[in-house]
Amino acid sequence: MESDSIKAMFDTVKGSITFGNILNQHNLRQKQVLDIGCGFGQYLRHFGPGSMGVTSTSEEVSFGSRNQLNIIKGNAEEIVKLNIETKFDVVWANNLFEHLLSPHAFLVKLKTLSSSNTSLILGVPVIPMFYFLTHLKFWRGMLASNHINFFNYHSLKLTIERAGWKVKFARPYIFKSPLLDRIIARLAPHLYFVCENNAEYKYPEKKVKEWEGEAYYKDLLKINNS
Repeated sequence: MESDSIKAMFDTVKGSITFGNILNQHNLRQKQVLDIGCGFGQYLRHFGPGSMGVTSTSEEVSFGSRNQLNIIKGNAEEIVKLNIETKFDVVWANNLFEHLLSPHAFLVKLKTLSSSNTSLILGVPVIPMFYFLTHLKFWRGMLASNHINFFNYHSLKLTIERAGWKVKFARPYIFKSPLLDRIIARLAPHLYFVCENNAEYKYPEKKVKEWEGEAYYKDLLKINNS
């Protein structure tokens, strides 16, 4: 570790009950994980052999190189241009989705890195069922000034499904008990959607006709309707 702020970041993740619950319940210490938007590798450090991080910042790539973390430079929204050939066991994207220009395109492009057995764990701050809670400090983070996308439970679930992923469940991972966790899920300020690749998904015919001949949509149509 180098600066105190980076060390504090790593220490926070290491001591996180939420992240510990996710690691243990999904056996991520033994799985090959692609960590998109990995920062300095504070989560990546805990994943299994062969795991890789993607960041847009040269400083974070250099830090990874000095600390035996496999971090490469790239834009998350242009993930297909990185020519990553590995089909990972898990794709991990936490505190990233709310910053993307095109969340739908990002989810579709992830399918090129995924096999039928790949899981996606998407961690996103969400608007709680009762909006007045956002006036309280515990929930205020989802309204951060650098966020450009805002979701509640339902809109995020639909966004994921319409990009060709199946949502298995969504939890805050505050508790080890799935039942307790799901009871409070609609009030939590941050949810982890656990998804699997829906290899059978295709865009509806109406959408295909709408996009046909438009170069901008060519890659998305190729991925979801090939």
